[in-house]
Amino acid sequence: PLAQEGLVKWALCGHWGQSPRISELAEQNKIAAYNYPQGVLTQTLRASAAHQPGILSDIGIGTFVDPRQQGGKLNDVTKEDLIKLVEIDNKEYLYYKAIAPNVAFIRATTCDSEGYASFEDEVMYLDALVIAQAVHNNGGIVMMQVQKMVKKATLHPKSVRIPGYLVDIVVVDADQTQLYGGAPVNRFISGDFTLDDSTQLTLPLNQRKLVARRALFEMRKGAVGNVGVGIADGIGLVAREEGCADDFVLTVETGPVGGITSQGVAFGANVNTRAILDMTSQFDFYHGGGLDVCYLSFAEVDQHGNVGVHKFNGKIMGTGGFIDISATSQKIIFCGTLTAGSLKTEITDGKLNILQEGRVKKFVSELPEITFSGKIALERGLDVRYITERAVFTLKQDGLHLIEIAPGVDLQRDILDKMDFSPVISPDLKLMDTRLFTDSTMGFTLPDATH
Repeated sequence: PLAQEGLVKWALCGHWGQSPRISELAEQNKIAAYNYPQGVLTQTLRASAAHQPGILSDIGIGTFVDPRQQGGKLNDVTKEDLIKLVEIDNKEYLYYKAIAPNVAFIRATTCDSEGYASFEDEVMYLDALVIAQAVHNNGGIVMMQVQKMVKKATLHPKSVRIPGYLVDIVVVDADQTQLYGGAPVNRFISGDFTLDDSTQLTLPLNQRKLVARRALFEMRKGAVGNVGVGIADGIGLVAREEGCADDFVLTVETGPVGGITSQGVAFGANVNTRAILDMTSQFDFYHGGGLDVCYLSFAEVDQHGNVGVHKFNGKIMGTGGFIDISATSQKIIFCGTLTAGSLKTEITDGKLNILQEGRVKKFVSELPEITFSGKIALERGLDVRYITERAVFTLKQDGLHLIEIAPGVDLQRDILDKMDFSPVISPDLKLMDTRLFTDSTMGFTLPDATH
């Protein structure tokens, strides 16, 4: 209801994809539009709460949020610079301006008569606290929706996430549902119940499972990883099938630690979660290089190893946590299909058969805007892989190297002709592991961290 022409002047978002009307206004140049990395955005809210002017970070260097590129501006009518390049002790940083918000809409499950709120039925905490603090400390109004209200001081203090003095208005909606999955209250994703392994979904053998299986080969025992939305989100289910899901920890930027990642519109909510952090703290861990590996879906890749996800085909999707996660993870696994648009494949007799080729090439010569910088990743010594249903690439100083192809595909016809540039073909080019193409468990054993 807020996304009305003439009502909204400008918007600063982390992820735009779930707000299609706001995105349309930005695409039509009817509002000024900015995109901060999701983690940076939540940290600037924390800075605003402390009356700090902004934050310094090396997250985003070399991407479209870098002022030497687009500076996070998403259309032609966006003029004001919110991001600056600065140098401290001979190192480059981006200065992200903190915006002082004056209205907040947050939600919780229960509050007492003085506004002290708990989140017991919610899937996660997100950044509700820093939003409320930022708005309150800048003289604004905090409005909170809850499912029920109880007597004063009857909530357990350790369950309270929002103190009442931050809240100005409470709206009680007895029919309030969870934001994830469409259920009134799903006790599995709220963390109240655990799901037995035998009842969990088994993915059918298709290109999505094939990519997730090959991505799992990059995991190591004891690793801490992140998994992103899209084709990458099947890795947890594949690991559960192989009996190795408990040998590593997958996290999601929204706060969950451990468990199995939900798919589709419920992404961001985990089943059998071990812990749930606030989103700001999760991103602090990511920014500091805490991730051993991340699994992210890609929209486009160019010859320099750059990846684009925030804007394509004229549509604004936003970066979400993509930049925050990929900037410092020691190993970065990009997952996707080689082409898009009506691609149809099947896996039979241990081979990949392409029944109908995708209309759109996803490996292009040059990206107009960059969400992940291959150059910066190489400078930071990060290990980068690109896994598709028919080919696996790795990033080196001279560009993408093709290191594996699927059995059943033709190198020239099915791979090289479907790319707008020529990758370096590894002299050790090999077939992808035959276990990936079997309609049964692979018998995969997770390697130790030293391998």
